[in-house]
Amino acid sequence: MGAPLSYSQLQWLRSSLKISLRIFHSYTAKPLKPHKPKAAGNQTEKFLDFKRVQISGGNGGDGMMCFSSLYKKEFAGPDGGDGGNGGHVIVSASRSKKSLNHVPSIIKAEDGEKGKSKNCYGKNAEHIYIEVPVGTVIKDEFQQDIASLDSEGNYVVVARGGAGGKGNRFFLSNEVRAPAYAEMGAEGEKKTVYLELKTMAHAGLIGFPNAGKSTLLRAISRARPKVAAYPFTTLNPHVGMVVYDDFEQIAVADIPGLIPDAHKNRGLGIAFLRHIERCTCLLYVIDLSVDDPWIQLDSLKFELEQYKEGLSRRPHAVIGNKIDLPNAEKNLKELEERIDLPVFAVSAKNKLNIEPVLYHIRELYDKYSQKKGAGW
Repeated sequence: MGAPLSYSQLQWLRSSLKISLRIFHSYTAKPLKPHKPKAAGNQTEKFLDFKRVQISGGNGGDGMMCFSSLYKKEFAGPDGGDGGNGGHVIVSASRSKKSLNHVPSIIKAEDGEKGKSKNCYGKNAEHIYIEVPVGTVIKDEFQQDIASLDSEGNYVVVARGGAGGKGNRFFLSNEVRAPAYAEMGAEGEKKTVYLELKTMAHAGLIGFPNAGKSTLLRAISRARPKVAAYPFTTLNPHVGMVVYDDFEQIAVADIPGLIPDAHKNRGLGIAFLRHIERCTCLLYVIDLSVDDPWIQLDSLKFELEQYKEGLSRRPHAVIGNKIDLPNAEKNLKELEERIDLPVFAVSAKNKLNIEPVLYHIRELYDKYSQKKGAGW
């Protein structure tokens, strides 16, 4: 039996297999139906995507001022040890975390120990590691970005601990044989930071409440967002994975419903507009059972522009949902006449015409995701 393949060899083999599939298959990759049951999860768990945190690094330990006295040598010289360094506060990205609800509001690293006599140094304090979800952005109190943790294992030292003070032994020299002073430990950094979780997905489902975004996400993936016939059923973003036969996986996010004047903090307000920023493309989900459906599209684009200029001009597609309801076909024709974009008419509830949408999502992904690079 040969030696097992290394990680780099497995990656090369996977890339070669994907290239081979593209050569032998001239058609677009075919989406695969989920072969596993719906994902399980705790629906009652509180979700937080924004948090203000006060962070303090540990203080350094004070140096010791001490003189040694030995047998037959009363004045043996200074022997005060240095203090230990304070602990850092380090924030790292982990895929095991999905929310910021576990992050405390006040984080204080431990202080370093004081120096001791007989040239004994104080112990350095342990660093504090705070895990946050992948996609978390850290900002200072002036809303300037400190770091963006976009990949598993990314980390940043948010608050450094203070250095330990030097004991009087450190100041011994030919000129000063009995230094009667020592340094105090430095204070650790103190900061107020803001943690913002921005969902990282290739495509985002944008629409008004009860447009059918959650139902559509259930139809194309194993995600299980709550579905009900009242506004704001979805209270936090859900991400589902669409799998294709060439082993590619595309993340689709269900963004909680927007309403007119959402940028003015109406409804759910701007609480979830930040999640749209990292989507490569946008999928506007329009309710075809409502009269004048093109007004929905105009309103959604207006809200995105008010939040961030140019956001509505991301690569996008229009999905007309609820085509199975009365007057939907009539509204669909009027919508197609008023916009210069193809409209995918579907029934997410009955899983009608879902496959063309999945092919189009893959086309958008192949065309635009590589341009944004690995940092989207």
